[in-house]
Amino acid sequence: MPRPLDRARAFADRFGVKLPVLMAPMAGASPPALAAAVAEAGGMGACGAMPFGRDGIADWMARFRQMSAGAVQINLWVPDEVVRDPEAEAAQAAFLARFGPAPAIPQGALLPDFDMQFAALIDAKPTAASSIMGLFRPDQVAELKAAGIAWIATATSLAEGLAAQAAGADAVIAQGVEAGGHRGAFTPEAAARAQVGAFALIPALADALTVPVIAAGAIADGRSAAAALALGASAVMPGTALLRTPEAAIAPAWAEALAHANPEDTLLTRAYTGRPCRAIANRFLAQAHAGDAPPPAPYPVQRHLTDPLRQDAAAQGDTGRMYLLAGQAAAQAQALPAGQIVARLWAEAEALLGPA
Repeated sequence: MPRPLDRARAFADRFGVKLPVLMAPMAGASPPALAAAVAEAGGMGACGAMPFGRDGIADWMARFRQMSAGAVQINLWVPDEVVRDPEAEAAQAAFLARFGPAPAIPQGALLPDFDMQFAALIDAKPTAASSIMGLFRPDQVAELKAAGIAWIATATSLAEGLAAQAAGADAVIAQGVEAGGHRGAFTPEAAARAQVGAFALIPALADALTVPVIAAGAIADGRSAAAALALGASAVMPGTALLRTPEAAIAPAWAEALAHANPEDTLLTRAYTGRPCRAIANRFLAQAHAGDAPPPAPYPVQRHLTDPLRQDAAAQGDTGRMYLLAGQAAAQAQALPAGQIVARLWAEAEALLGPA
């Protein structure tokens, strides 16, 4: 196996970056300013495009390009089948009304049109497209390759990583269970069942795959980056580590909660969106996980049901109810410029790994 720094430099050359550091594409927390700061520092910026339509993707990329000519990825969620259960949704709505404004039962189209999003991604011409919750279709993979856009697929297990490589992925993200935000497993069932840590997943994928592995989950400083590279990764993907930066511009109450979150203070929950995601435990989640609470609706129904709660809690800065996405290394996030965090993370990793 090549030396860690040799692998990292080969990755950087392949993907057109100076540093093998990719920003995690955090839907709802990846503004163009943050992505541009990462790109200008030599890494790859990212857009979490899950909530965007065609115009939203085009506008995001236009604003990014006003600030940077650097590398950037656009991330799309491969959609789940929408499953409806009126009786269960009514029970969940009644439960949520105890914590904020009573939600209406969502109607109509609950997800953006995926083919429209993909077409907008092609038009935006990013350096890379990344997928989560599944794989792009063969026709979409062919379209990416024809457009010269690399495909980076998210995997939470060895089986998913092998499937991604077989489908034509140019690199695979090893998303450890430590990672903040949503689990990228291909099915909701796998997201709840396959909870593999990064230290087990990275070498398993690195040993089995011929494409590069990108480490995600608790990448917060040079120590974790160096460890991931030593285990076989070719690049690293910090996410939560960038949330307290001024460019991220998240709510002050969320940023403060990150600063004081111990590793054991986060948990995987379906209560906010219906898909397992890692967030800081709070009063709402304690009640939502109690034995007498109704089960959350599937994604994306639950996400729409909790819209009023999440908006009301955010407006009031109420961390007892807020949607506080965070990885297990949240407390290591620093309130520093994003470019400084990226540069320091890589400098520390290089120093720990030694001279080439």
